[in-house]
Amino acid sequence: MFKTTPVTTKSPSPPDVMPIIIHKTDVSPPARATLILTELLGLKVETREVNLPSRQQFSPEYLDKNPLHTVPLLEDDGLVLQDSHAIMIYLVSKYGKEHENLYPKDDATRAIVNQRLFFDASILFPRLKTVIYSVVKHGVPMTEAQETDIKECYDVAEKYLTDQYMAGDCLTLADISCVTTISSLDCIVPIHSKYRRLHDWWGRLKKEPWYQKINQPGLALFGRFIKGFL
Repeated sequence: MFKTTPVTTKSPSPPDVMPIIIHKTDVSPPARATLILTELLGLKVETREVNLPSRQQFSPEYLDKNPLHTVPLLEDDGLVLQDSHAIMIYLVSKYGKEHENLYPKDDATRAIVNQRLFFDASILFPRLKTVIYSVVKHGVPMTEAQETDIKECYDVAEKYLTDQYMAGDCLTLADISCVTTISSLDCIVPIHSKYRRLHDWWGRLKKEPWYQKINQPGLALFGRFIKGFL
């Protein structure tokens, strides 16, 4: 009999899995919102700090990926995506199958979540950004009109909070996005005690581990930064 040697085949190595990369800075409310979502989804991400004071966001390499020169910026499996709201919808749609409550499939509920996200994108954050540009970039004190605009944001948010959360009875992307901006606005124009629903909602979110881990440290940095100019 001939003695045969078993033939073993080596399984091909799995292709390298590219990490999810998020370009961010912790003082940025939209960047904080994006990182909070990755925390809730349990995603492993590689973060890359963008040094705004040194104008790193205007480097040719960064502008090539993001002509808007904003943070956050997402890179995932060949996709390069700007704007925190678009990034959050993408991440929860691709990786959040077990977290459907964050972006509900029900058409009517999702429509409300989207509307609150657009409220942050088109009203809340632009009014915060306007003050930042005035006092930081141009050295112009905040105007009475800007303060009134911020208070109007609080009025609207108070009316939206007919339930426990921004878009119903459970946490969604709308809460994550809005709380990072509203908490930052509070550093500029403190939220008056008359906004009972707004304070209750914010107080509830402050107790969440993700808020304490990600939003609180970044908010403290932002507060110290902006108050130095105000």
